[in-house]
Parts: sequence; C-alpha cells; structure tokens
Amino acid sequence: MNARSPLGLAAALPRALREYPRRSPLTLGFVALLLLGHVWIEYGPSEEQADSVRAYLSTNLDNLHDHPVRALFGSALLFDGTLADVLSTGFGSTLITLGLGVCVGLAWVEHRYGKLRAVAVFLAGHIGATLVTAVVILLALHEGWYAEDVRQASDYGISYGAQSALALGVLAVPRWARLPWAAFVLAWPLGGGGGHWPGPLPEFTTVGHLLAAAIGFALAAAPAARRRPDSLATAGTDS
Repeated sequence: MNARSPLGLAAALPRALREYPRRSPLTLGFVALLLLGHVWIEYGPSEEQADSVRAYLSTNLDNLHDHPVRALFGSALLFDGTLADVLSTGFGSTLITLGLGVCVGLAWVEHRYGKLRAVAVFLAGHIGATLVTAVVILLALHEGWYAEDVRQASDYGISYGAQSALALGVLAVPRWARLPWAAFVLAWPLGGGGGHWPGPLPEFTTVGHLLAAAIGFALAAAPAARRRPDSLATAGTDS
C-alpha cells in the first residue's frame, strides 16, 4: 500500500463514506446495532435495571461458569464507553475501540477478506482473549495477585474484538508505519486505568487487550508464514 498525503486522504474520505455501505455492510449493521444497544441501555431502563443487564452480560469468572454462551455473545452487543463526555478517558477508549477498531478496522477486514473472516477475526479476539484472560485470572487468584472480588468484576463490551481488528490492521498501513501502529495498539491499553498493576500482572482487562492484540498480530503474520514454505519449495525446485 502506498503512503498517501494528508490532503489525499481528506479528498478520498467522502468517497470512502459513500462506498462504506457497499464495501462493509456487515460492519455497518453491527455498528448500528451497537449504537441502538448503547442508546437503550443508557436511556431505556432504570439505572438499577441497566446495571443488572451489564452485570449479567459481563464475562467475569462467575458468569462464564454460570451462563458462558449468553455472557460471551451478549457482552458483544454493548460497548463500554461514552459518546457524550468528550473530555473523559472513556470517550477516548470509545474512539479507539468503536471508532478505529470496528468502524475502520473491522470494516477494512470485511472489505479486504470478506464477511466470514471479519466475523472470525472479531470473535477470535472477543472470545479467545476473554477465555485466556479467565485462565490468567484463575492463576492470579491462586497466587494472590488479584483480589477475590475480580470474580464478579464488570467486564463487557467489544474492545477485545476491536483490538484484534486493530492489530490485524497493521497490514492496511504503509510498511514504514507498521511498527508505530503496532506500538500504538499495544500501548493504548496501558494508559489511564490500564496502567494500574495490582501485582506482577497489570489489571485484568489490560491483560485481555494485550492478548487480543497478540491474536490479531498472529492472524496478520499467518499469510506470510504460509507463503514462506511455498517460496522455499519453489527455490528448491528451481535449483
């Protein structure tokens, strides 16, 4: 991919927006569903009822033991952030996860690789990172690194799936920008509250975001890894 100037990107933006529904219809529908879910949870039920829904859909240890499927898939229908308080760290996280991760990153994956692979990338991060993080939490509890109340912690939203899409997006940027992009993907979860280390490990959602990034980077590296044996075999045949 050739690098574009800022003016070139600005000129291409209106066309990209016009073609967005055609190129990434599944992502567009998912974003609409997330926005509807956000509006409903914020303004529909009472605050107590909304908290109960969030608690039920959280992918904490207790919920993963009690109702794993509903927790895993239900938590992907909400995003943990704000669209109103633009000066908060929550708004910044929303811009990164919903904005860059889903609206841009997942849309690019869908356009480049198709709907099924876009779903696979998102679920690999959302489910894969959640389950591995659960194992890390169990280990940390055994070692006394996390407090026991982490079993009921609030942990819902799209951020792990979005993080995998962000990491895979390293293939969408120019080669010179890939290292800075990877550094950004790994660094942003460590900012704000993610910089808190209760022990040898950071806060568990930070662990989850880093694992989701690792999944995305692994998916990005997979095609190159498959091509390498083919190229070696071709070279051996030519010799």
